[in-house]
Amino acid sequence: MATSDGERVALTAFVTYAVLAGGNAVGVRFSNRELAPLWGAGLRFALAAALFLAVMVVLKLAFPRGRALVGSLLYGVFNFAGAFGLTYYGLVQVHAGLAQILLALVPLATLLLAVLWRQERLGVAAVIGTLLALAGVAAISYSPLQENVPLLSVLAVVGAAICLAQALVLVRRFPPVHPVTMNAVGMAAGAALLLAAALVADEPIVLPHRLETLAAMAYLVVIGSVGFLLYLVVLRYWAASRASYGFVIMPFVTVLLSAWLDNEPVGVGLVLGGLLVLAGVYVGALRPARITPAAANTKT
Repeated sequence: MATSDGERVALTAFVTYAVLAGGNAVGVRFSNRELAPLWGAGLRFALAAALFLAVMVVLKLAFPRGRALVGSLLYGVFNFAGAFGLTYYGLVQVHAGLAQILLALVPLATLLLAVLWRQERLGVAAVIGTLLALAGVAAISYSPLQENVPLLSVLAVVGAAICLAQALVLVRRFPPVHPVTMNAVGMAAGAALLLAAALVADEPIVLPHRLETLAAMAYLVVIGSVGFLLYLVVLRYWAASRASYGFVIMPFVTVLLSAWLDNEPVGVGLVLGGLLVLAGVYVGALRPARITPAAANTKT
């Protein structure tokens, strides 16, 4: 019964976070129109960290120590400072839908990093999936590059996917931490690094005043933070490769929102390239045949 209950909790959290997170990239696009990218990301996670710290106090949660603290800090470095610093930078030029499709590479990147860390073996399916995904990235990148979108912006989003994947691999190698505490510590660490980077980059430090920026920031801080919380809940029950299915669902939500709110063009290159990326991720990382007895044991 406990396993069945845990599966229901994980599935509910999974579907909810995948839908909520689909709006994050669109929110970042609106934030970037008034706030410099590193400063905007740092401000967002500083506010979100304060929110989670307040929840920690209310729930009387203990602060992590030892290896648990190290894991929480590393989660913040890769998941918030690294991934979102690159994402915010990329989304200055890259549309949200295209960026979210590139971020759908996270499950495949997670598998390849697990191979690099000798946690899994590289199979034929992973190689085929990688080639399909790379073809998809090339297809969806061609049109934006023809429109003078810098290649560096596209590569920044790909780099963000790698950082997110590394965070996924790392978080399961350390002692479990309450999701609220993990986010509080991780976001605080990530915010500190992002704000320091904003100062080094000499970005303008201004507070938002446009209504659309305030609305975007409210969504990212509150709704986006709920998404991170739910994602960690999923990771308590499911293996990282299974939990990362959400990155394949999110692009469908993001493309629709971006086309509606941000006038993102949905051309043939985006559709075909996106399908290739999703196919590559499925073949290389998410096929049911990949689930091993060891992975199944981590779900309970």
